[in-house]
Amino acid sequence: MKIFKRYTVTSALPYANGPIHIGHLAGVYVPADIYCRYLRLRGKDVLFIGGSDEHGVPITIKAKKEGISPQDVVNRYHEIIKKSFEEFGISFDIYSRTTSKVHYETASEIFKTIYDKGEFIEKVTAQYFDEEENQFLADRYITGTCPHCGNENAYGDQCEKCGTSLNATDLINPKSTLSGSKPVLKETKHWFLPLDKYEPWLRKWILEEHKEWKANVYGQCKSWLDQGLQPRAVSRDLDWGVPVPVEGAEGKVLYVWFDAPIGYISATKELTDKWELYWKDQETKLVHFIGKDNIVFHCIVFPTVLKAEGSYILPENVPANEFLNLENDKISTSRNWAVWLHEYLVDFPDKQDVLRYTLTANAPETKDNDFTWADFQARNNNELVAILGNFVNRAMVLTHKYFDGKIPEITAETDYEKQMLEETKKIKSNIEYSIENYRFREALKEAMELARWGNKYLADTEPWKLIKTDEARVKTILNISLQIAANISTLIEPFLPFTADKLRHLLNIEKIGWEKIGTEYHLKAGHALNPATLLFEKIEDDAIKAQVDKLLQSKKNNEAAAAIAKPQKQDISFDDFSKMDIRTGTILTAEKVAKTKKLLKLTIDTGIDKRCVVSGIAEYYTSEEIIGKKVVILVNLAPREIKGIQSQGMILMAENSDGCLCFVAPEKNIMNGGEIK
Repeated sequence: MKIFKRYTVTSALPYANGPIHIGHLAGVYVPADIYCRYLRLRGKDVLFIGGSDEHGVPITIKAKKEGISPQDVVNRYHEIIKKSFEEFGISFDIYSRTTSKVHYETASEIFKTIYDKGEFIEKVTAQYFDEEENQFLADRYITGTCPHCGNENAYGDQCEKCGTSLNATDLINPKSTLSGSKPVLKETKHWFLPLDKYEPWLRKWILEEHKEWKANVYGQCKSWLDQGLQPRAVSRDLDWGVPVPVEGAEGKVLYVWFDAPIGYISATKELTDKWELYWKDQETKLVHFIGKDNIVFHCIVFPTVLKAEGSYILPENVPANEFLNLENDKISTSRNWAVWLHEYLVDFPDKQDVLRYTLTANAPETKDNDFTWADFQARNNNELVAILGNFVNRAMVLTHKYFDGKIPEITAETDYEKQMLEETKKIKSNIEYSIENYRFREALKEAMELARWGNKYLADTEPWKLIKTDEARVKTILNISLQIAANISTLIEPFLPFTADKLRHLLNIEKIGWEKIGTEYHLKAGHALNPATLLFEKIEDDAIKAQVDKLLQSKKNNEAAAAIAKPQKQDISFDDFSKMDIRTGTILTAEKVAKTKKLLKLTIDTGIDKRCVVSGIAEYYTSEEIIGKKVVILVNLAPREIKGIQSQGMILMAENSDGCLCFVAPEKNIMNGGEIK
């Protein structure tokens, strides 16, 4: 295995057109943070690079929708995202943005170098143009019918219903999202990266030299290569982005897939004047953390850009995760079906590590996984509280109770105590292997094993019973228990950094170096502990219910917004309408019809009489709440018998998006019998 002097670790740049949600965290940022925190504990030279992707059509679409500038959009969300990451403990060395001056210069410089080497293909192609808006249309500004599944709202680059990648010209009945008109094809000049030229090199570099890559990454790359690569445009007709830095490119910007990954390089330039060591020295290991939707860009396209430029190192690994679903449904920002990080931090202050733990324990490393609030609660209560928190609390409380909060001396070790250091060494070694192979779920499980071992040790030795007969033995047991807690404070740090700090505070110690874990006892006899407090608190059912209700309300709101009215019924004549006698009335009495779920027997004052009406509204209203309610009633409907009751008329109801019935009532207090015309 090659030994590297330093590490450059990047995490996919989130689009600055919305906040961060748990899918982003599980797929990219939590695993990347675990990896970097671990490397730092090992004393490695590592830079952890992040930033906002601030170009691209989704941002211009949002700006147009809100009537503001794209810069206003990215300014707003960049600050929300950056603040959320800081509060959540994502330990970037820098969190930059692609609208920075340094980024514009760096992206332009890399494009110009490749351009001057004659590597780009210059082509004139026909692209959709909106004549009403007088502009070329980016893929997301075009919708139409998907040729594969028939979805009428497919975009020019992808059908979100069936997931198929598309070209805008593939769409049936395309239309502009700007004007709604049918676009026309118009010729325009662009520059293309000849991926086909680099295909033989990519095949060797990926398929032969990087067989150790995760199966999902290797497999997706092989699939693309086996289909045969085609030249890919690196420019587009837009007014938002990095301008193409050559003559004859007015009104054109660098395609966002080209400029965004260069943001890793420009951010490093902002951070240090030694940036070239982290991007051009062969003794640097470059690792990209991404989601599976970015595999092609980071394994095929961006490496080709770096190869074409000629002076940069290439990624050693690209550990992409699959997707995280939410409560058995796909996370969707447009439907607001998500758990937003900035909202979580308000709803669960000081519980960053509970979410980090849950997302790591259930990480979508090899397949799509599902986040549920019930699992979140169970992970906290049954694992963090009951295993890790319980062990530390028992050791702390007993030491305060029996020895005034000072670490007792070891009087006589048995084989059981000697096993502790060996067990710790083994667990540390397993964590190292798992993290270095990007198996973070496995690594977290190993870290929790030491707490499990500590709980078993206390349960087996029962110091609370021994104290009556063998205080010397209890001193050894509690000393060893606290030594275990000290080791845990370092082993859990990559995963639970806030908890690691809290545990060190309880033990009243400084950080213990990774290499010292499992080699010696770190706590000296007589060392004073701080007062015992809980590492974790139980999460109650009402807190979880509030989150589930919030999601369900969001779903209802979206369904209501997306609800489509039923088509109009067949036309009737005015004479047909004038035959209906519709009046206002008041409900005088209401009672449930026996042996039915839906029917209420109503007495209604219609102004012309008091009559009985049977109505199927018992699922939506109780008898008590509708007495005195003003209603609108069709009084000349022919009487009919319902469940043995003569019903004379029909009250008018409206159906909402949930299928619930609501009263149609007059706006003002109109007398009973008032005619509706």
